[in-house]
Amino acid sequence: MKILSLVLPLILGFVLDCIIGDPYKMPHPIKLIGSLIGRLEGYVRRKMKNLRLGGTFLALTVIIMSTVVPLLILIFCYRVNIYLGIAAETILCCYMLASRCLYSESMKVFRAAESGDTEAARKAVSMIVGRDTSVLDRGGIIRAAVETVAENTSDGVTAPLFYMGIGGAVGGFFYKSVNTMDS
Repeated sequence: MKILSLVLPLILGFVLDCIIGDPYKMPHPIKLIGSLIGRLEGYVRRKMKNLRLGGTFLALTVIIMSTVVPLLILIFCYRVNIYLGIAAETILCCYMLASRCLYSESMKVFRAAESGDTEAARKAVSMIVGRDTSVLDRGGIIRAAVETVAENTSDGVTAPLFYMGIGGAVGGFFYKSVNTMDS
């Protein structure tokens, strides 16, 4: 059962992400991490003269809070019941992945480009890239979509799976906190 409780949440989290993806109406841990980063950055810029020290404080605080909170949740859940722990870790693993969302958003670009609706394709690709899409032609839209799918497959699927394979959901939260600070 011990091995199963280590592997099952990762597998179920991936399957759950493939089936339902990110629930848009619920608070997402990555948004909470981003909000924490924004608030701490404002605090550091206002209160700390040494920005290198402030950046170190910000990074350590974000990483520690982003990993300790899920760790405490999981410790509590696993102590209550192994099945509750597996369920909680499955949900946390699901939150760390973005395969369904990446697929759904990129397919919007594909369908619009395939139908010849450049304006709709441009609007769809603007939802997944961070660049100005207003001047992109069909080829530029497709290149932008392929580039972002490649990068986001690494950031949103492959790397989180790797870190969750090493450290469970807590490993995924560690990775996502560092990756979100990089964004």
